[in-house]
Amino acid sequence: MLVSVLLLVLGFGILIKGADWLVNGSVSIAKHYHVSELAIGLTIVAFGTSAPELVVNIVSSLNGYSDVTMGNVVGSNLFNLMLILGLTGVVYPLVVQVRTIWNEIPFSLAGAIILLVLANYTFSGESPESLNRVDGIILLLCFIGFMGYIIVNLRDGKETLEADFKILKPSHSVVLIGVGLIALVLGSRLVVDHAVKIAEVLGISEKIIGITIVSAGTSLPELVTSVVAALKKRSDIAVGNIIGSNIFNIFLILGVSAVISPIRYNTSFNFDILVLTGSTVLLFVFMFSGKKHKLDRWESILFLVAYVAYIVYLLR
Repeated sequence: MLVSVLLLVLGFGILIKGADWLVNGSVSIAKHYHVSELAIGLTIVAFGTSAPELVVNIVSSLNGYSDVTMGNVVGSNLFNLMLILGLTGVVYPLVVQVRTIWNEIPFSLAGAIILLVLANYTFSGESPESLNRVDGIILLLCFIGFMGYIIVNLRDGKETLEADFKILKPSHSVVLIGVGLIALVLGSRLVVDHAVKIAEVLGISEKIIGITIVSAGTSLPELVTSVVAALKKRSDIAVGNIIGSNIFNIFLILGVSAVISPIRYNTSFNFDILVLTGSTVLLFVFMFSGKKHKLDRWESILFLVAYVAYIVYLLR
């Protein structure tokens, strides 16, 4: 099992580096052609930090590891919201834009509710306890709607993200993107295969492995991005990264996974999705308690405590 653990860690390292190369190459091309930094942050960078989850889910879905596929997304969203946002809020209390409170957070909440409905009810005559291709198309349509919302707000907004970024030659950027994609595929293969092997050896369910180890590993890009943003006192980046990633994970990643191969749904995930829904509602409530439109340190600590309690409950 030691070999599987080492290869799992290696897979995570390759995933993170691959995502970094993909983002750097994509951002460099966008800046070379004078695409706004806000557009880059909300599209390319958001996709880049979610790329590990996407590739891991595609590999899991193709191999029939439904619990890993679902656990990775639900676990990543819980990890993002409760642990990463909790940590960043402890580092620096996060001021949240009014637009994010009334638009992006409800979008994220809607994603969790839509997932719960689609997984438990059918609209195509197939088994209700699954995410079939019709469900996947519905999720992708929701994602397209979210991207439309972003485009409209980019057109109306005047704000930009500050960044000190070295622009590479387009040819170098293309190579970096290609290498990044190859690294993502290789890393995801190592993560999925050896996470399942460890689960089998330890007698742990695929669901627990997916919702804890795999989801935490694929969320490392979001963790690094948000903590660094908090240290630089850039609340918009820290919060936007988390909320945007959660929306991408449900609508895009699960949508693509279900269209590629229908996902058998383990109804025990209902509890985890309800925890995710409750945590998102709690974040919304926190915006109006204490200092308005701000995630205070005590609220962040509460998120961290809640996440630890949730993991302890899962592992009992």
